This record gives sequence, structure tokens and C-alpha cells, in this order.
Amino acid sequence: MSAAFQPNWGTFGGISGYGLQYFTYYEAVTDTLRILISNDDGYFAPGIEILAKALADLGKVTVVAPERDRSGASNSLTLDRPLTVRQSANGFLFVNGTPTDCVHLAVTGLLEELPDMVVSGINLGANMGDDTIYSGTVAAATEGYLLGIPSLAISLTSKTARHFDTAARIACVLVGRFQKTPPGEAMLLNVNIPDVSWDELVGMEVTRLGKRHKAEPVVGTANPRGETVYWIGAAGAAQDAGPGTDFYAVAANRVSVTPLQMDLTHQPQIPVVRGWLGSLQ
Repeated sequence: MSAAFQPNWGTFGGISGYGLQYFTYYEAVTDTLRILISNDDGYFAPGIEILAKALADLGKVTVVAPERDRSGASNSLTLDRPLTVRQSANGFLFVNGTPTDCVHLAVTGLLEELPDMVVSGINLGANMGDDTIYSGTVAAATEGYLLGIPSLAISLTSKTARHFDTAARIACVLVGRFQKTPPGEAMLLNVNIPDVSWDELVGMEVTRLGKRHKAEPVVGTANPRGETVYWIGAAGAAQDAGPGTDFYAVAANRVSVTPLQMDLTHQPQIPVVRGWLGSLQ
């Protein structure tokens, strides 16, 4: 990590085996930050356990996560059946629903006090460019944002998961920043961290979403009964990955921080559509 990006670090008591460190403020913070954590990999995923332990020294952590892997669930809510909430041995609450269900349930009725922040992750794999449309990790943070709560989606950009500790430290830096300097409005930040050691990080960059090529074709195969079944094909390679994009930042070993919004209106096409509709209006 460059000298310009060196917060004051201390060490966690009791979890030194993870090699994690946390952000220590130069000024004392007296108010307890209430942090709701969720993900899309499931309550049993190593990323969420490491994240919860890392953030525990910054505030009161509550984990509400899906009972199984719900990657790609996007912003779906379960409306066709009731949801159940159970508690695992480590205290995490798990729900038989989607990441969006978990945050919605927690914020609108499950928790006695509203959280000050929602942090989703640490996801195993990148959520850059078009990934954000499908991502359950981003969706959990989005639900917090839609409910008026500052929210972070934290993703480690590889499938090898060598450096969850780096992602956890970045999450602590950002949560610490929210705690010390509240932004004054709800923000939704999509954070992608290169899977490298802390010393290999070059810094942090505010980015825009890049764009991928279209996805690979579905893969057909046969099940044991001889029926044809399909696997969704892999995501396409990066297409728009130039300077300023999340892809570009991560490739340069920089943490990508992308502010997201939920207004899907295609503003430049409004006059085009008006002209196309003509007298039908």
C-alpha cells in the first residue's frame, strides 16, 4: 500500500489467526455503530465470517444472510411463501430466501434498532461492470440503500480467495470513514478489491462501471435420466475496461469504489422516444 494511503492500524484481539487488522481512529468515537452484514454466498461462507470478525471492533455487528448460496439472485424478493429465520451456532441469523429478503426482513421488522450501515460481502469473485445487475452481493447492499441506509458491497476479485484479509481491511477503512465522517446522505458503493496482499495494493480509486462482452452460450448436457439440462455460460470478458473503469483500477491493483444509483431512466433517449411516438402521445 502506498505511503499516501496508510491509516493507523491496530491488531484484533482473539483472531490473530486471520492476520486481520483494523482501523484505529485518531479521534475517539463514542457512538456505537450498528452494522448489518449480509451476502449472497450464504451464512456459512468464509468471507462473511471474516468480515463480521473484522467489523466487530468498529461497532455492533448483526449478520442476516441466506441459508445457502444465492449468487446471481439479483434484487429478487420472495413473495410466494413465508420466510423463516434461524440462528447458527456462531450467532449468525440465516433466512430461507434471497440476499434482498435478508436485508429487507432485518431492516423492516427483525431488528430492534435500525442499522446505521449495511455491508454485503465479502463476495468470492468480482462484481464489476454488468455483474452488478445480477449480483446478490450488490442486491443486498442495494436494498439497504433503498431503505435509506448507507451501504457497501464488498467483493474480492478472484475465485482463489488468497487475501480475504486485504478485503476485510478495506471494509474496515471504509466503514471507519463512514463512522468518522458521515456522508450526509445514503450512499451505495460497489467496492472491488484485488486479490493481493495489503502491501501490493497501489491505492483506492473512485470509478465508473465498465462493460463486458455478452455472456458465453449456455452449456447443454444430459442428466442421469437422459434429459437435456443447461448450465448458464460464463460471463463475457471485459469490453469497456479503459481508464476510469472498475476493470482498469483492479487490473492496476487499485481498490475500485463505484457509487451506484437506482434510477434506470435512460435520460438521453427521452427525446428520441418522444419523437418516435409522435402523434401517439
